[in-house]
Amino acid sequence: MAEPRVPNAPRRVWRDWVLIAAFVPTAVLEGVLREDVAWRPLSLIVAVSLVFTLLWRRTYPLAMVALAFGSFVILDIVSLIVSAGPIGLYTMAFVLILAYALARWGAGRELAIGLGTMLLAAVLGAVADFTGVVDTVVGTLVLLFPVSLGISVRYWSSTRLRELDQVKLRERAQLARELHDTVGHHVSAIAIRAQAGQLLASTQPTAAMDALEVIEREASRALAEMRSVVGGLRDGESAPLTPQPGVADLERLAAGDGPRVHIDRSGDLDDLAPSVDAAIYRIAQESVTNAVRHAARATRIDVCVAGDVDLVRVTITDDGEASVNGRSAGGYGLVGMAERATLLGGTLDAGPDADRGWRVDAVLPKVGSTR
Repeated sequence: MAEPRVPNAPRRVWRDWVLIAAFVPTAVLEGVLREDVAWRPLSLIVAVSLVFTLLWRRTYPLAMVALAFGSFVILDIVSLIVSAGPIGLYTMAFVLILAYALARWGAGRELAIGLGTMLLAAVLGAVADFTGVVDTVVGTLVLLFPVSLGISVRYWSSTRLRELDQVKLRERAQLARELHDTVGHHVSAIAIRAQAGQLLASTQPTAAMDALEVIEREASRALAEMRSVVGGLRDGESAPLTPQPGVADLERLAAGDGPRVHIDRSGDLDDLAPSVDAAIYRIAQESVTNAVRHAARATRIDVCVAGDVDLVRVTITDDGEASVNGRSAGGYGLVGMAERATLLGGTLDAGPDADRGWRVDAVLPKVGSTR
């Protein structure tokens, strides 16, 4: 029965073929030149055949480990029976890559089964070609090192993914709060207007009264449901009474020490959706904060917001020394900004500018969208 495919495992890449191109000729040369290898044709065939397990080490790590180390077990048993001496080539050390792949991409049960197979092959190999206790211990440690390395990389990668997910969740929660605070205000106004309409409609046709009742009922229900859903995102904190900052508040970013912040607004910026208005400010705020913290020798930060018929473009640049590691490594500000832009139906690109410093470009639809 075939082993199930590992979820989210990377596909074969060009680096795998580079490994094949390196190990196959090496195995052939060793098999031809080394005269102390028992059963050289068999050792050569086995080594060359097992090299191709590297192509599937990510998608089927346990199967590849079982195939490679299972072959070693068989060779060791044959060597013990016929007393032929060690069967195998030094090139077969590539199986350490399979050990790493098992720990990196294999499931917990697969890791236990594969590790047992590797240890069995190591024990039989030591018995078939015993060269001393020290060599046996060192060989076992060498075999276990890629396993421990794979586990460490797997843990780091999983932790990184969880942190990125948390950043996206926090950004979604923040956006939900802003949507609630802006849309909720308008829904409240609808409910008030509907109540006033009931009082004024006493002299109007009955149809108007019925319509006003429907407006009030539906608006009140929508407001209650929105508060119920978004209330779980607030973690007990009360809703802010002040409106969310937007394009009109960008001058706030120019306050404080550090590089001089220049704000430039152009085009049509009058019909922005509240969520887009708030997103522009948050993206600019995060970009300015990153520039102040990480842009070495920066003296100026430019924040440009330009609107046209359907879109608004936000561009933040600085004149500091661009540093990819300083802006992105270990930080999640760029991830949060990109997530916010994506949720609103826009895009965001960030990286070193062509001339100097760092550049952030965000394009958002003026009406916004929720995904």
